[in-house]
Amino acid sequence: MIEYAKPWLSVDEQVAKLQSRGVEVGERAHAADLLRMVGYYRLTGYLYPFRNSESYEDDEGRSQIRILNEYRPGTSLGHAAEVIDFDRKLRMLVLDGVERIEISMRMQIGYILGRVSPFAHRQTSTFISSFTDQYPDPQSNVMTSKHAEWLKRVDARRADSDEAFVAHFRTKYDDQIPIWALTEILEMGQLGRLYTGLINALATEIAQAYGAPTKKLMTSWISSLNYVRNVAAHHARLFNRKLVAAPGRPKEGTVPLLDHLRDETTPKAVFGLYNALAVMAYLLRSIDRHSGWPQRVVEVVQGFPEEPGFTVSTLGIPTGWTELELWHG
Repeated sequence: MIEYAKPWLSVDEQVAKLQSRGVEVGERAHAADLLRMVGYYRLTGYLYPFRNSESYEDDEGRSQIRILNEYRPGTSLGHAAEVIDFDRKLRMLVLDGVERIEISMRMQIGYILGRVSPFAHRQTSTFISSFTDQYPDPQSNVMTSKHAEWLKRVDARRADSDEAFVAHFRTKYDDQIPIWALTEILEMGQLGRLYTGLINALATEIAQAYGAPTKKLMTSWISSLNYVRNVAAHHARLFNRKLVAAPGRPKEGTVPLLDHLRDETTPKAVFGLYNALAVMAYLLRSIDRHSGWPQRVVEVVQGFPEEPGFTVSTLGIPTGWTELELWHG
């Protein structure tokens, strides 16, 4: 293991370091202000696409790319600031869209499960066997299940809640909260885990309320949007992020508005942010056709601060995307 030995640098020294590596810093006072606002490592994350690179062969003769410390000619802090501002607008837009989807999911899951029973979330008959089958906890060796672990986390969240309606159920009904009220305090990740465990009939009914043909597809969409939400909520760089959880692409013809996603096969297109944006736009058509969210995505993305070799394609956006019906009405 290599011992870390790089020295602490003052803001002025950080400006000098960037300049020495080929970044056009402009007026040093403005450069220092930017570094104070966002920090060196956040800033260099946005500058990363502009680093020089070189090809080499590894020990096994395979061709590889090495990223160098120096930046391409013309790389500037002014442009980096524009990219940072664009990413901020994109994160806010994503959070707005996910909020609408998450709130709607709370309603749909609570509504459909509540029809089965006010406490369907506690009944094993609501779930597939792999969600309720018991196994020994690796730490305590006590028998547990995915369902039991989900209930444990939800009960902890309920106990910590200061919502007035939770206090009402706590005092009047001995802490018994029906599923249609409980969903109001669940995070998207908890909703997603609950959805994943549902029997197919219930899960498919929920999926079809959003125009998703199968539970499998809806599960992947929820997982991907939860990932994107977490990135945005923690103020991390979003615009050119490779999606760890990419949304599933429907089979051709099953969701015509998303058929174009299958036309793209490169890793950037398959795992780029555009896929999540497209799924969000599609889901929002079922939730609120008048939200204006798709149109705002177009407006924000069209403001992408392009440079030679640095275009909106870095989001995995296909050519001619603004002409697609998905982004209109």
